[in-house]
Amino acid sequence: MGARHYYVYILASHIGGTLYIGVTNDLIRRVGEHKLKLVEGFTEKYDVVKLVYFEQFDDPENAIKREKRLKKWSRAWKIALIEKDNPGWIDLYPEIAGGGG
Repeated sequence: MGARHYYVYILASHIGGTLYIGVTNDLIRRVGEHKLKLVEGFTEKYDVVKLVYFEQFDDPENAIKREKRLKKWSRAWKIALIEKDNPGWIDLYPEIAGGGG
């Protein structure tokens, strides 16, 4: 059995738009659920479905700690974190889902 991974991710409605931070053990499935509007609530209401940032962890404790820490960050810090690796706020989902783009 392979090692299990956990992910902290940031979704955005558009460049500079509304942000959502979540944690999951299946990034492709979870972001897919957000995109298909299967997750009721915030992301569905505000159309926050672009995967603009994620981090991978080997254990749930560290992933959950990181998620809680990021949620406390100022908006400016969150934007800087996204733009460090993804300055164009490109949707990373097609890349991780194997769809190519």
